[in-house]
Amino acid sequence: MTTDTSPPATHGLLGPAPARCLVLCLVSTAATGAGLLLPAALGRTLDLLLAQAPATRWVLGCAALVLLVALLDAAETVLGGTLDARTTAWLRRRLTGHVLAVGPRAGARFGPGDLVARLVGNAAQAGTAPTARAALCAALAGPVGAVVALGLISPWLAAVFLAGAPVLALLLRAFARDTRACVTRYQEVQGRIAQALSEAVGGHRTIRAAGTQDRETARVLRPLPELSEAGHRMWRVQGRASGQSVAVAPLLQIAVVAVAGVLLARHRVTVGEVLAASRYAVLAAGVGVLVGRLAGLARARAAAGRLDEVLAEPAVEHGGRRLPPGPGRLELRGVTALRGARAVLDGVDLVVPGGTTLAVVGRSGAGKSLLAAVAGRLADPDAGEVLLDGVPLRELTHDELRRSIGYAFERPALLGGTVEEEIGLALASPSPARVREAARTARADDFVRRLPDGYDTLVADAPRSGGESQRLGLARAFAHGGRLLILDDALSSLDTVTEARIAEALVGGGAAGTRLLVAHRTATAARADAVAWLDGGRVRAVGPHKELWRLAEYRAVFGGETEGADASDGGPS
Repeated sequence: MTTDTSPPATHGLLGPAPARCLVLCLVSTAATGAGLLLPAALGRTLDLLLAQAPATRWVLGCAALVLLVALLDAAETVLGGTLDARTTAWLRRRLTGHVLAVGPRAGARFGPGDLVARLVGNAAQAGTAPTARAALCAALAGPVGAVVALGLISPWLAAVFLAGAPVLALLLRAFARDTRACVTRYQEVQGRIAQALSEAVGGHRTIRAAGTQDRETARVLRPLPELSEAGHRMWRVQGRASGQSVAVAPLLQIAVVAVAGVLLARHRVTVGEVLAASRYAVLAAGVGVLVGRLAGLARARAAAGRLDEVLAEPAVEHGGRRLPPGPGRLELRGVTALRGARAVLDGVDLVVPGGTTLAVVGRSGAGKSLLAAVAGRLADPDAGEVLLDGVPLRELTHDELRRSIGYAFERPALLGGTVEEEIGLALASPSPARVREAARTARADDFVRRLPDGYDTLVADAPRSGGESQRLGLARAFAHGGRLLILDDALSSLDTVTEARIAEALVGGGAAGTRLLVAHRTATAARADAVAWLDGGRVRAVGPHKELWRLAEYRAVFGGETEGADASDGGPS
């Protein structure tokens, strides 16, 4: 079995460009180093000027340091911006690929809206992590270098500052801890709002029809007070840390300057060194910069944690086998599938001979769609196995699995290309002839030709009904081909005439291989070679529709339809 062995964590990585991260760290540190040299150079220049000694080279050196700091800051800004963009793009590609690899389970666990919030907002925040780390390293290098510089001027100056340093360290530690908790809470509430909004957008027609816009607006915005509280708490935490540092840092700076003054009076240091010491005291107590850097890193790490939750969801594993020659015999052995604590499918045994059509019928909630998903490995059973021509689906390669099984759904996803591109979506090199033949089989060719640009019309610009969208999805499945074709309620929006003609094409060879149809109409069930009757997650019976029709409970599944009812003898397609 092949698995994705890459670590799921994102906040522990340098991202897609470790070399760029290293360069950014070096540039940031160099800028900090140049900034640390400047006070010493200014102090030396002042001493020379007071002594009326030649100081031209030192003045030029100070100017060069100022220019160097400016250039390094500009380079740091450019490198940081491009690194943020690259890392964000890398995270979004990785997260998107993983969500698609996980499949429907990701949407079921997190919800589409929350996934979008993580992909858009959290990925952008997590993408700043490498830059935030580099900035924090540079921000830490400043105080450390300043303390070292104080020690070089006089050990007493460094000792005075270090006496109060533990207080600053405790403040920073508390700030980092509280900020992470606040940011995590804020991002979680954002995700809940995004999920509620996604649900409302998806059901906008129902909401308008019911006249419940105000109620839905209130539901979507219900978490806003929590979001506001989390946001205000973040500002309170940062404000408290800044206020405490403002109270402590000036005291340390004053103490350092006072000791430097005493040492100057005793001729232990020069005037220039006092100037340098005062500047180094400011740099050493630069808690405000550290607070900002820590806040940025906390936001990035909290966002990365939310991405890690998605990346920790195991992706579907695939084997290395290929299918032997065969007609497409589908077999389910003891298949049990749970949703929560409920067994939606309970020990299902089912065989679909190769080249035949099986209709799956049952009341709502009987497990028809889940059986269709398990049969094509869009979902894995919790027990049992599914085989195609004697090979368990779990053991097939990804390409072999998807090449061998075609799907059509109740609501096909039309992704925005042209009509021709959408029909040939699953084909490596779709030919126009194959696309048009599939469209004719799905009874879509006539309405496609009436579109402004025919098959070259963008799907987004193609006005169509729900039934016409289903026909495009069916055409895509027919163009795909394969040994097994699964239609999961893919005929539900069609008129009875069109459904009857497509069903006839399926049974009559319009789609090669084995066909599994989730059916709701007697006409479709009647045309299938056999019918599997699901009831309560179990296969109640398998047989021809005419034989099952003798059972009153089976007839009740179709809600009073007469046997084989359709309108296949008249009406337009």
